[in-house]
Amino acid sequence: MKNIDLNSKIALLKGLGLGSDGEYVLDLDGNKFLDRYIDIPIKVENMVILPGSVIVLDDNILSLSHYMEEFPDVL
Repeated sequence: MKNIDLNSKIALLKGLGLGSDGEYVLDLDGNKFLDRYIDIPIKVENMVILPGSVIVLDDNILSLSHYMEEFPDVL
């Protein structure tokens, strides 16, 4: 997702029922959306959505390793 422009990423988020303020991923209430594994706000520039998933994560090794542990058959 690193090569996708900001507007396309925001459109993708809207398709998933989320939003953005141009910097962060936002939930339906306008709050910063937190990475499900490490509880940090996800910046649009660092977001990742893995194949076979609609889970939005921060692109970091800790979140990705937790994801692979929880969903070993996805990748």
